[in-house]
Amino acid sequence: MKAIYKRELRAYFNSMTGWIFVAALTVFIGIYFTANNLINGYTYFSYTLSGTLIVFMALVPVLTMRSLAEERHSKTDQLLLTSPATLTGVVLGKYFAMLTVLAAPVLLACLCPLIIRMNGTAHFKADYASLLVYFLLAAVEIALGMLVSALTESQVIAAVGTFCLLLALYLWDGLVGLLPTSAIGSLAGIFVVLVFVCLLLNALSGSWKLAGGTLVLGTAVILGFYIKKSSTFADLLPKALGSFSLLDAFNSFATDHVFDIPGLLLYLSLIALLVFLTIQVLQKRRWN
Repeated sequence: MKAIYKRELRAYFNSMTGWIFVAALTVFIGIYFTANNLINGYTYFSYTLSGTLIVFMALVPVLTMRSLAEERHSKTDQLLLTSPATLTGVVLGKYFAMLTVLAAPVLLACLCPLIIRMNGTAHFKADYASLLVYFLLAAVEIALGMLVSALTESQVIAAVGTFCLLLALYLWDGLVGLLPTSAIGSLAGIFVVLVFVCLLLNALSGSWKLAGGTLVLGTAVILGFYIKKSSTFADLLPKALGSFSLLDAFNSFATDHVFDIPGLLLYLSLIALLVFLTIQVLQKRRWN
């Protein structure tokens, strides 16, 4: 893993990708910091971080698109798949290299609350907690981009796919609000989610029997609960999907100034899940 990490980190900073990411994120944070905190006098740096979240939709695909897609396109992934290094080490090495690139502008942003303190009142606990969750939110998005990159050999498709998924996450609360709240509507939505999970399971395992069995069993369980007490399904789907809102967890820190432990656990769980799925994609390719 250490060798992969060094190689990837060197590749990011020997090309323009790493420098563009660091420079662009630093510039946008600086612009919002100047406008919100230095000119308008807001004492919370966390408000500035909230304004820069949308920038990740453009920067994260640039950072992640080449992580695994380029290896597959140039056929160098065969060396990785047959090397003595474990696939877990390969994926983690690439992932930690991208997190290191991300850490550079975030560490520079850590100076901003100190600048605010030099000019007036600062809120160090709220601001540095917001910086922590800001880093973790970006880490989730990078893990998602890496997974998309593992599914294709085209960097363009990886970038566009990651952008679309990040856009959906950014609009998540609004999209969840459009879901039906009736019991039968939630039942239909849960069945769609189950089908999607089974398709993903089939793609990762290559076993249609396992996916089909999961679909049949899951459908039987869902219908059983619905027949027994259909009233519990009312508004169930929007509430369930709403709990996965990444922006809600961030806003708890940045806007409400509450240390949201469930939000942190959500970020860490999603990172672990996305990295695990990336490993499974490569594992399937190795055996094929």
